[in-house]
Amino acid sequence: MQFFKKLIAPAGWKIGLLVTCLSLVIYGAGIPFFHLMELKAYDLHFTSRGRIATLDRVVIAAIDEKSITALGRWPWPRTRLAALVQRLKEAGASVAAFDIVFSEPDETGGLAAIKELKKRLGSAGDKATRTISGLEKLADNDAALAKTIKENLSVVLGHFFFLSKEEAGAAPADDRFIANSAFNLIRPIDESNAEPKYVKAFGVVQNIPVISRAATEFAAFNIIPDVDGAVRWAPLAIEFQESVYPHLSIAAVKKYNGSPPLTLNIAAYGVDSIDVGKLHVPTEERGQMLINFRGPARTFPHYSIADILNGEVPASALKGKIVVVGATATGIYDMRTIPFPGVFPGVEVHANIIDNMLAGDFIRRPDWVILFDVLAMLIPGVILSIIIPRLRPLFTALITFALSGVYVFFNGYMFTYLGYWVAEVYPLFNIYFVAGSVTVFQYITEEKKKRAIKGAFSQYVSPSLVNEILKDPDKLSLGGEEIRMTVLFSDIRGFTTISEGLKPKVLVKLMNDYLTPMTDIVLKNGGTIDKYMGDAIMAFWNAPIPQEDHYMRACRTALEMLKRLRELQIEWEKAGIPKIDIGIGISTGKAVVGNMGSTMRFDYTVIGDMVNLGSRLEGLNKEYGTSVIVPKFTALDVKEEFVIRELDYVRVKGKDKPIQIFELVDYRPGNDRVNEAVQRFEAGLRAYRRKDWDEAEGQFNAALSMRPEDKPSQVYLSRVKNLRDAHLPEDWDGVYVMTKK
Repeated sequence: MQFFKKLIAPAGWKIGLLVTCLSLVIYGAGIPFFHLMELKAYDLHFTSRGRIATLDRVVIAAIDEKSITALGRWPWPRTRLAALVQRLKEAGASVAAFDIVFSEPDETGGLAAIKELKKRLGSAGDKATRTISGLEKLADNDAALAKTIKENLSVVLGHFFFLSKEEAGAAPADDRFIANSAFNLIRPIDESNAEPKYVKAFGVVQNIPVISRAATEFAAFNIIPDVDGAVRWAPLAIEFQESVYPHLSIAAVKKYNGSPPLTLNIAAYGVDSIDVGKLHVPTEERGQMLINFRGPARTFPHYSIADILNGEVPASALKGKIVVVGATATGIYDMRTIPFPGVFPGVEVHANIIDNMLAGDFIRRPDWVILFDVLAMLIPGVILSIIIPRLRPLFTALITFALSGVYVFFNGYMFTYLGYWVAEVYPLFNIYFVAGSVTVFQYITEEKKKRAIKGAFSQYVSPSLVNEILKDPDKLSLGGEEIRMTVLFSDIRGFTTISEGLKPKVLVKLMNDYLTPMTDIVLKNGGTIDKYMGDAIMAFWNAPIPQEDHYMRACRTALEMLKRLRELQIEWEKAGIPKIDIGIGISTGKAVVGNMGSTMRFDYTVIGDMVNLGSRLEGLNKEYGTSVIVPKFTALDVKEEFVIRELDYVRVKGKDKPIQIFELVDYRPGNDRVNEAVQRFEAGLRAYRRKDWDEAEGQFNAALSMRPEDKPSQVYLSRVKNLRDAHLPEDWDGVYVMTKK
């Protein structure tokens, strides 16, 4: 049960892993918004890469504004297109691929009127019949174009498929003229016997019979935009009437390479690739190819058809080239959106596809890319989930930005230099989703922890100290560290006797009136209240926040407590409460401080020999009639700021080695009489240790004359009196042995 609770307990790394799994679900669901963002990120690869060189094997014969101005509005008489085909043949062009369909007869030459005249004249005479037949032949622009195409085997005619039933409407499902252009071979490359789902057509717009019968190669010039209207894919294989037909670009490359067979390679997941003879073209599972656009519009040479017909385009510009004939004039509405900015003519899309095939620098998105995308989300997600809970927010932000920057660079490298399209938005989304979620969780839990810490510590340390602790709450984890610090113990003398003479309510009020100001003094000086023990207070410095002057703070606290006590004594005397005195012990040294106890309940406290010593020193005040006693190592730290006098060498209970103790008297420079009394006392102490009883007695009496209330001088006068006639050993060291705590 405990293990299960621990397992489901929220933690930063668990939140990160959960968010990573959620990102993978979003990736698998294919949410339209993320898909659209992925497409835009894909487009950015092109704009950041910029224009790249073409093979200079593809040019465009453009139906542009210049041609329309020179030759008249579109559509033109087909005799002009026949002249174009003838001119391309004479220039030595390898292929003429038409991004145009001649779906209706050309009536611009008056053919219909001549036929009607011939019908009306009937048998008007052989001469008239021959004349009309000659005119009919001259007016038949379609026949003229068909004759030119038949004489030029390099021509590829285009047709257009309807890719939805709504578009197809009542269009006849007739493929009689294009049937011979279907793929020659559909070859499985594994043993799956899969039936791929091609781009499916429901109708076709073909060239008229007279022109269709003249051509040897047909292909579809469909361009299918993505959901955002941009063109990124080329549908190289389209299914119609149980046959699969190639794209115009495939047919043009086939003709350019000598008309080798076309082969569709089928794998378990769908279409794997298309072979044009020895040329291998990778596709996605429906037979579409990612277009590696060379640049914005006019990256390929554009030649106005008017200039070609007028002989203004040199034959060298067309010789050996694939010439794609199509519209670039804005008014003909064959404009597309591609990854590069600006309007882009559809005919140039075909030029890009053809150049991709001839260059072989395809952009691939093979089946293993899905595994790559998953790993690109999973690995950073796991790494961030583990490390972020251990980091500060600044480092979290830096690592998140660095990791996303590295992935963006790597993603761009994969695209530009290796030709792979791998997901960018999903992994980046996951990186920031994990980082943000774990950071928010950490913030919420840290705030909760800080509130708990603030509630616990505000009773024991000053608000400023609480704020410092909150900056690094981890310092308060279970356990401790050894540091040099200062501890203070204070206790009311004879408290038991005093409490017996007071009513409970009066006693409680007395304790509150005493402990409240004493606590305030400790907190004001940056101390931490360790505990209250009845009338006793234990406090320490230099933890949990480092304080270089911890010994000074403790000594100031002690003197301020005595000053405040004197003020309270005046108030209590008026209230009839007996006079209360306190003793204070201060000790400096190494101790272990931290949260100690069990995992369920613990206290922030300090332990060590120096702590025990501080408690013993507080009790020694009774022996010497002093208020504040400190050991040698504390006295050495504070002697420049406070008036200190040596009291004795004592061996406290539980310790074999004697310690040198001092009384904390006052702030420096102190009162002249007090300073003189301290000097007399210390001179008497030196004489005492030499067993020079007369000198010692004189010095202690001199100290008393200056400070009649000086109890330590009285203690030593009593000792001198007792030791004068005592038989002391030769090695007597003057150490006073304490027999009680």
